[in-house]
Amino acid sequence: MHLTYFNDSWTEGNTPLFGAMDHSVWLGSSVFDGARSLGGRMPDLRLHLQRVIVSAERVGLACPYTVDEMERLVREGVAKFPADAELYIRPLVFGTDGLLIPVAEKSGFALTLFDAPMPPFTGFSACLSTLKRPDASMAPTDAKASSLYANTTKALREAKERGFDNAVVCDSQGRVAEFASANLFFVTPAGQVVTPVPNGTFLSGITRARVIGLLAKEGVVVEERAVLPADLETAVEIFNTGNYGKVSPCVRYESRTLPVGPVATLARDLYMAFAAA
Repeated sequence: MHLTYFNDSWTEGNTPLFGAMDHSVWLGSSVFDGARSLGGRMPDLRLHLQRVIVSAERVGLACPYTVDEMERLVREGVAKFPADAELYIRPLVFGTDGLLIPVAEKSGFALTLFDAPMPPFTGFSACLSTLKRPDASMAPTDAKASSLYANTTKALREAKERGFDNAVVCDSQGRVAEFASANLFFVTPAGQVVTPVPNGTFLSGITRARVIGLLAKEGVVVEERAVLPADLETAVEIFNTGNYGKVSPCVRYESRTLPVGPVATLARDLYMAFAAA
C-alpha cells in the first residue's frame, strides 16, 4: 500500500506529481529523506524531517513545510495503516520552475508512506565497486539529493552483474566511503570497530550516528578514520547502517564468507530496543 500527501490531500497508489517542464524532471532538482514507522514508533523522525529541509536549501530549493507541519502529516498518514505496519516514510522536495536555476519559492512537496517490512537479519553480499563517489567540489554531496543516486544505482547494477547484492564505493582518493546504499562499519582482527570518517563524499547518516552512540553507551568505541579497501580484506565483521534495514550484516565480501558477528548483532539489538522505547 502506498499513500501520498500532495496538494493538500492523501491519495493511494503511484500519485502523479510532475509536469514535463518541471525543473526536477529535466534538471534533477529534488531531494528526499527516509524515515521509518515500526508499529507506530518513529525513531529519529524529526532529525530526518530536519535533514530534508537542509538538503533542499543546499540544492537551491525551499521546503514548503516546517518540521512540526511535516511531523503532523506523517502521524496522520501512519494512522491510516494497520497499527503493526512497518513503513517507509519519504518526504520529497522538488523544483517546479526555473530555467537552469530552480525558483526556490516554487518548490513542490510530497510525502509518501508505503509498506516496507524490515529485512531479515540474515545478511547481504558485497564487492568493491569500480565507481567512485564525487567530492564536495564536484556535486551536492552535503544533501540527500536525488541526482546523486545515479552514481548509486550504477554501482548497484555493476555489483548485481557480478553476483553481489551491494557494493563498497570509494572516494576519488581511493579511500572507502560507504556501501552504495548505506554507511559502512567493520571490525578489525584486533577487535576495533571502525567506520570511515566523514570527508564530504558521503552523508554521515542519522542511523549511523545513532548506532555509534548506542554502542558507546555499552562501552564499544567506534573509531572514525580513513579506511582503505585492504582493511576490508582482513575484517572479521562487516556491516552497514541505514534507514531501510537499520543494521544489516555483510556475510560475503568479494570471495570471503563472513559471520553475522557479535558487534553487528549487538548494534542491531541496541537499535531495535531504542526504536521500541
